[in-house]
Amino acid sequence: MVREFKLPDVGEGVAEGELLEWHVEPGDTVSEDGVVAEVETDKAVVDVPAPVDGTVRELLAEPGDVVPVGEVIITFDVEGEAPTGASDSEQDATAETETEAAESSANGQGGRVFAAPSARRLARELGVDIAAVDGSGPGGRVTESDVRTAAEGDESGTAEDGEASDDGNQLKSAVSRIDDGDDGKSSVGDGLKSAVTRVDDDSDEAGDAAAASGAAGAVEAAGRERTLAAPATRQVAADLGVDIDDVPTDEVRDGQAFVDEAAVREYADAQQRAQQADAEALADASEAGETGAAAGSDAAGESGATEAVETAEGDRREPYSGMRRTIGQAMERSKFTAPHVTHHEKVDATALVETRERLKDRAADRGVKLTYMPFVMKAVVAALDEHPVLNTQLDEESEEIVFKSDRNVGVATATDAGLMVPVVDDVDGKGLLQLASETNELVAKARERSIAREGMQGGTFTITNFGAIGGEYATPIVNYPETAILGLGAIEERPVAEDGEVVARDVLPLSLSVDHRVVDGADAARFVETLKEYLEDPTLLLLE
Repeated sequence: MVREFKLPDVGEGVAEGELLEWHVEPGDTVSEDGVVAEVETDKAVVDVPAPVDGTVRELLAEPGDVVPVGEVIITFDVEGEAPTGASDSEQDATAETETEAAESSANGQGGRVFAAPSARRLARELGVDIAAVDGSGPGGRVTESDVRTAAEGDESGTAEDGEASDDGNQLKSAVSRIDDGDDGKSSVGDGLKSAVTRVDDDSDEAGDAAAASGAAGAVEAAGRERTLAAPATRQVAADLGVDIDDVPTDEVRDGQAFVDEAAVREYADAQQRAQQADAEALADASEAGETGAAAGSDAAGESGATEAVETAEGDRREPYSGMRRTIGQAMERSKFTAPHVTHHEKVDATALVETRERLKDRAADRGVKLTYMPFVMKAVVAALDEHPVLNTQLDEESEEIVFKSDRNVGVATATDAGLMVPVVDDVDGKGLLQLASETNELVAKARERSIAREGMQGGTFTITNFGAIGGEYATPIVNYPETAILGLGAIEERPVAEDGEVVARDVLPLSLSVDHRVVDGADAARFVETLKEYLEDPTLLLLE
């Protein structure tokens, strides 16, 4: 029998994963729990195991595809297994359909078409050749919107009566629509309607209505009573001020509408562009006295998204996806949500350097590499005890500041795949050697991409050591929803005035960025002054 295998839930809050590599090919024999693929989620690469003993029948996704959780990615032939619902003929039909999806991954020139399985499925439903669709996603990936735009372009290019449709019908946009009146003109308010609603292609009434009006409809909230979405997607919706029940979608999970982050952002962008288009068109109409649809169309076009980046000879492109996209979204969210302010200071780290020099050999005898990081972590949690406002999170929904009782310190780590932040829990209850050992282990796992998702959650304060690469001061971005991040510059010997003389001292530059909604500049300065005391005299940490 044929067994379909769907992409499993590979982590809490994960709604999709990017398929990196197949470890099997059609015809391969697999054992239950044997690794068949590698999938990249938010910040980790996970192995996908086979659910059964059997033979690989088909691979229904390609490396580079972003696959939603619950999407069928592979089928197996399993001997002696009873059918689980569909008849043999139905399963064969499903297999043929999925084979068409796999075959559509190559265009006429032999190149690959990057598209999510949901986009391929939609292309089949709308009768669109996905190989002929220009992708607007990262790395040229074809999105559902691209497929819909291609389908609408085909419809507008041919009228049922055999005559060419007018320009108003030919120039349809997936984001904004012009609803032409009988005389070819309309008021600006009616003329600039953004169509992010989905049209059910199986509905004759919907098709007739669209043909009669010459447009696919206006911006309308879906108005559902219930919507399935990952927690991360709900957070994005909240950040963008979008009611997730209003986001149009054609995805269904367990009989309920399912919305992913891309749909939320598309809906929010469309609303914003429509508002901008209306504002620009009104301004143009006020100045020039024009209210025609053509003027509205120009305004809508000019208010579009960021211009595409042109590629010159010798340039190369890489998909903005997976971990890099996740990091970028997190940075964008933090920077545009939390107003940042950065406090800079320098510390006389001579005693810290001497203390580490005395202890590192003994630590090595116990199999532990002792860096400066454990000292800084202990000093940070000691300073947080005196200035707890820097160990907080802002609950915007309830409008409350949450003072965290834990002292879980994240250590920003540069990896080949981007910045990752493993978290060391309960720093206040651990000694230097234990902190050094745990930190080294977590950092190594992060760089190897083997760290568990849980190993990067629960942080209350973050430290980033850019000085290890080189540099003095920086403006670190707060690891949202935390409210503070400490940047460490390089410890270097510098001239310092001491008792009227210039002497050489080891100096550690500090850069503390805070969420200015919660932490005042004075709070940041006091925290740094306390931190300096512990770093300039590490013996004080013995009292903690």
